[in-house]
Amino acid sequence: MDRTKRHYKNLIIGFGKGGKTLASFLASQKEPVAIVEQSNKMYGGTCINIACIPTKSLIVNAEKGVPYNEALAIKDKLTSSLRQKNYDKLNQEGTADVITGKASFVSSNEIKVVFLSGEEIFITADRIFINTGAEPRFPKIAGIDSKKIFTSTSIMEQQQKPEKLIIVGGGFIGLEFADMFTKFGSKVTILDVADEFLPKEDDDVRAAIYQVLTDKGIDIINGIQLQQIEDINDNTVKVHFNHEGNNMTINANAVLLATGRNPNTEGLNLQAADIKTNERGYIIVNEELKTNIPNIWAIGDINGGPQFTYISLDDFRIIKNQLTNHKYTSIKQRGDFPSCVFITPPLAQAGLREKEAIEQGYRIKVATLPANAIPKAAILKEIRGILKAIIDADTNKILGCTLFCAEAHEIINIIQLAIKHEIPYTAMRDTIYTHPTMTEALNDLFQNVPD
Repeated sequence: MDRTKRHYKNLIIGFGKGGKTLASFLASQKEPVAIVEQSNKMYGGTCINIACIPTKSLIVNAEKGVPYNEALAIKDKLTSSLRQKNYDKLNQEGTADVITGKASFVSSNEIKVVFLSGEEIFITADRIFINTGAEPRFPKIAGIDSKKIFTSTSIMEQQQKPEKLIIVGGGFIGLEFADMFTKFGSKVTILDVADEFLPKEDDDVRAAIYQVLTDKGIDIINGIQLQQIEDINDNTVKVHFNHEGNNMTINANAVLLATGRNPNTEGLNLQAADIKTNERGYIIVNEELKTNIPNIWAIGDINGGPQFTYISLDDFRIIKNQLTNHKYTSIKQRGDFPSCVFITPPLAQAGLREKEAIEQGYRIKVATLPANAIPKAAILKEIRGILKAIIDADTNKILGCTLFCAEAHEIINIIQLAIKHEIPYTAMRDTIYTHPTMTEALNDLFQNVPD
């Protein structure tokens, strides 16, 4: 067989945030680079096409009262535009070669790419970067092949919203979709295996979130064991589960599985390159994101780290600095980072929660502020929520902050900067902020730190 061959100094498998940014950087350094993506619907990666961007577009338009079908069209137009922009940016002359096909390893420095037509090419490379991401995990139960079961990706492709929706999973993804579909008019029930609602959060915070969500009409049932999913007719599915020893059922028009994610390694033939994975299937990397094979790195979700787009971008920074002999070269140097759940109001968090700080032996001071005390919250007609800060009693440093309020997703970045640079809470308390803004709530929040 004629083995059509190409060689590049750098080969990236997967068009995700870290990989595409690395490709662009390497090309700017005049280094030959190819990026292989198996789907022409995924240029730009998960965030742009099936996660952060489309979901936030739907959430924003749901809040504006845009009808569901119109919101879908807006979302599709946005993602299509961004996908094409990402493709054009990399595929222009003098940048990277974008190759659309399915990659699999032949050896530790060679892959085979199979195109949709069936044609094959073989690519060798000095360096290989795996950036194939993760995909939704399906529980192994009867009826899991029902056509009324959806993932966070497939449910956004449905042209009609479900009148009744069951979401299995009460984590970040489950809550965002529950809140969003409720705004669009669906009746939503969350079934979660965790014994408690948002168990990682402090009691006062999770109580506030639970109250807001249930006030919207969302039913939340914790401590369930999923048993079976049964098709009743063309429009109805029945979910069987056990709760507190009782067998129960709920009918719905659709079931969204938000039960975690698995590494997207299917078909990569990692064993041909002797690349090691852990018990969950994620590629094992060291502190420099290198696999056990010296010329191969793993970037983003595939390496088992925190599954956020901004972490994939930080993986790029770490690798870039290794290649350019700069200092920030290890995940040990990363430190803490903020997170956010885009419910309404949003939940954002940075650093330690109260119970975490106590568990780690800190002497702490705790400050809280109800969102309804903030003038801008009244202007926005979003007075629900709570702001909470954890202070080291010995140093006055901010150990952590949880914000459940309007614009929390923006304010938390200021808090994260303060934590990283060890700015004392008194500086945040005494800073002059513009008015009326949600950020000026930091004056009052930190004013509430007890003496």
